[in-house]
Amino acid sequence: MLGEVLTAIVTPFRSDGGVDLERFRQLAAHLVDNGSDGLVVAGTTGEAPTLEDDERLALFAAAVETVGDRARVVAGTGTYSTAHSVHLTREAAAVGVDGFLVVTPYYNKPPPAGIVAHFAAIAEVSTKPIIVYNIPQRVVINIEPETVAELARIPSVSAVKQATTDLDQARHIVELGLDLYAGNDDLILPFFELGGIGGVCVYTHVVGPQVKEMVTQFAAGNHDAARAIDASLRPIADALAVTTNPIPVKAALAMVGHDVGGIRLPLVPATDDQQAVIRQALDQAGVLVPA
Repeated sequence: MLGEVLTAIVTPFRSDGGVDLERFRQLAAHLVDNGSDGLVVAGTTGEAPTLEDDERLALFAAAVETVGDRARVVAGTGTYSTAHSVHLTREAAAVGVDGFLVVTPYYNKPPPAGIVAHFAAIAEVSTKPIIVYNIPQRVVINIEPETVAELARIPSVSAVKQATTDLDQARHIVELGLDLYAGNDDLILPFFELGGIGGVCVYTHVVGPQVKEMVTQFAAGNHDAARAIDASLRPIADALAVTTNPIPVKAALAMVGHDVGGIRLPLVPATDDQQAVIRQALDQAGVLVPA
């Protein structure tokens, strides 16, 4: 298991647009100090599609060096190209990460056999665990239960990050013996009730201790307490879905005192209206830094 509370960490940028490794290290340490068992680096929230390979590898190395002795580091190495994904996975393994997050190949819409072959090729370059990332709303394709069953036969495929609300599909993942991670913040508790082990989260950037407490309470059998925490965090989850991430979570981080810089095009900063929604939710949750 790669942990229960994994934060899909944002990538901080300098004013000139370059990756800010020092602020990344500071944020990584803060997240691990505040409830995260591990970090997913260069995932969707980390703006992976606009990162150069050397930037990704520098982020992987910085995460391992900064928190690798006390948290798991999962490298986002999946792209729509199998060859590129294999290359990134091989290089990330050499850096010393603990596992890989591999998204369904996007845009080129491979058939099920192609999806299985894609993951099998990646698995050939490292025995470290792979989290399959199923997010059909971004990649068009849903990994159907029959395909997940095929993927489960690949020895290093150990988990699925499931970003869909289909509880039957989520239950099937658990029945296959794979670790089930919630891919959306509002799915963590529903997936726990099906046998899931945690989430790859966005809102833990600002409410990490509360999410860790929710997980702890559920594991201890205090389900009502966990549900109460979940209900209290829903406004934050909703506010951080006001537009495409990482736009809202970077705005939220700035509001709570973490300067992580801007957004790389084609993403753009949060509008005034979106910032107002985020600010209100943070204020209600008691985590907003006073002006």
